[in-house]
Amino acid sequence: MKRWQFWLGVGISAFFLYLALANLKLTELWETIKYAKYWWLVPGIAVYFLGVWVRAWRWHYLLRPLKKIPTTTMFPIVAIGYMGNNIYPARAGEILRAVILKERSGIPISASLATILIERIYDGVVMLAFVFLNLAELTRLTHNAGLGANLDIRTIAIGGSAVFFSALILFLLCAMFPKQTESFLRLLSKWLPEKFRDKVLSVALKFLSGLEALRSPLEALMIFATTVIIWLFETAKYWFVMHAFPFEVSFFALMLMNGIVNLATTLPSAPGYVGTFDTPGIAVLVAYGVLPEVAAGYTLVLHSALWFPITLLGVYYYLKQPLRWGKDIKQTNKKVIEAEEI
Repeated sequence: MKRWQFWLGVGISAFFLYLALANLKLTELWETIKYAKYWWLVPGIAVYFLGVWVRAWRWHYLLRPLKKIPTTTMFPIVAIGYMGNNIYPARAGEILRAVILKERSGIPISASLATILIERIYDGVVMLAFVFLNLAELTRLTHNAGLGANLDIRTIAIGGSAVFFSALILFLLCAMFPKQTESFLRLLSKWLPEKFRDKVLSVALKFLSGLEALRSPLEALMIFATTVIIWLFETAKYWFVMHAFPFEVSFFALMLMNGIVNLATTLPSAPGYVGTFDTPGIAVLVAYGVLPEVAAGYTLVLHSALWFPITLLGVYYYLKQPLRWGKDIKQTNKKVIEAEEI
């Protein structure tokens, strides 16, 4: 809490929450939440956990060139990672699961983080695909959702596409031409101070080893297809939870909402993506003609249903394993880095 990045995230979350709630009738919002049909959350949560299982399988698939680890082993680590992302700032859960994976399976942290970065890039590409499938609807979103006259979602989507696709192409090229990439990294390392050169190069080469799953176009296509399935499962949760509230939009509209809110959560925020998830979600539904209080009630309940179950499961698995965030993780991370440098 002493770091400025934490308070920057809190400030951004507060700003987004103000945008979301400033013009709502809070009494009507409470009535919407109070009388929702909460049994619809049961199938929604179930289908969401199917998506988490597919995430664990995808990570197992990405790590296969380094070591074959069963999906049953990966699932608890993925759940712990979600928990870490939800309660710690700056997506610290990604580092947490990389450290735990190192302790359990001996995979270098830098290689593990490379696979996690690949996951995030593929997630971003699919989220942008969800947005572009509904490109014609974005004009309504920009002008009717109250996001501000200067906010052009289409421009943001196009800019985001350039970033994610460029990163994906870069990683694909590095994976397909490992020898040339290694030579290039060695050449770049010569420009570094001598005392850092070997350490940085060692980490970079281990990171490169984490890209091996992308060397085959078929493997890359398989990872993309798996990512699509993951996000369709999550959109199915949006669809189930929608039935708890008095409105209905198409599945494609929920795909658009899913894409936009998850792209928005890449912004710095308080832990749990407070505000950055809720405000764009409400805006999308308002653009489709849903009453603001109903849209806000649905989005807040959906956010809670996405946050609590996986966080509780992550806490359960976290308490079952020996490492603890703080001193244990720092000491283990230091030992791991020292071992990887040798």
